[in-house]
This record gives sequence, structure tokens and C-alpha cells, in this order.
Amino acid sequence: MSQVALLGSPNCGKSALFNALTGGNQKIANYPGVTVDRKVGSAKTPSGQDVRIIDLPGTYSLNPQSPDEEITRNILASMETDFVVAVADATNLERTLGLTLEIIGMGKPMVLVLNMVDLAEKRGIKINIDKLSKQLGVLVVPTVAIKRVGIDRLLAEIETLTKTR
Repeated sequence: MSQVALLGSPNCGKSALFNALTGGNQKIANYPGVTVDRKVGSAKTPSGQDVRIIDLPGTYSLNPQSPDEEITRNILASMETDFVVAVADATNLERTLGLTLEIIGMGKPMVLVLNMVDLAEKRGIKINIDKLSKQLGVLVVPTVAIKRVGIDRLLAEIETLTKTR
């Protein structure tokens, strides 16, 4: 079974994405440390393949400053996962893309999820998904995790990545 790590800054909607992918009921709140250990669930790709999803504690960097961040770094360093789904808050790309660049620098296969694109649009933030994808060199999938928007596409992309691994 393929293993996918969900990684992102605190409050980017990572746990909401975990719940949307796995049908889970993980606690979601707007304060640091809600996910203080990894959470594990499973999802099914469009063809029915089972995928193990690991929701890692939120972190701003791969240089740990807290136990939460150390857990995240250690799991990534251990190659316990086949690839990473990096989650970024579309309403605050300046804050969340730094971590994405660190993950890209590790050379791990990954997909970038731009979550909360509905809120970004309401705030007048326009993101050219294709251009961002080309500039970063990774696939970018827009989502609204709490409404399950983009989840089917993300699962299809996860399936594609697991077949190429």
C-alpha cells in the first residue's frame, strides 16, 4: 500500500483535507499543536486502490523548533512515505510557500494542494495555477477541503503518482 504524507503549515486546512480524503473525524481548530502526533487513515483512489494517508503535525519549516516539527521532519527524513502532498493556504501563499520550497528542495515526489481557494477568490486573490505549477516544477491542485472541492482530482493524481513509483 502506498503511503502519502500530508504536510503543511498550521491552519492551512491540512486536517480538513485529511478528513475529506479519509472520511475521518480528526479534530480541527485554529490554534497550533492540534495535530501533535501523526494521524493515519486510508483513502481509495478512483480505481479502488487503497492509499495510506499520514497527517503530520503542522510546521512552518523543516528545521524543527518544537516537538511537533521534529516529528514531521523525522518522518520525512525516514522515507516512511512514498510521496508528499504539501498543503498551502491559498489566502496566504507568502507564509505557506516557504515550506513548500523546502520540501521541493528535498527532492521528494510531491503534489501541492492550494487549499481554501474559495476564500482566496472572495478576497480578490487571483492565482494562476498553471503558472505556479510550472514555476515550482510540481503539480498544483486547488481545493476547498471542508466542501470536498477538488478531492476527487487529488485522489486521481495520488493514484497516478503511486503508479509511477
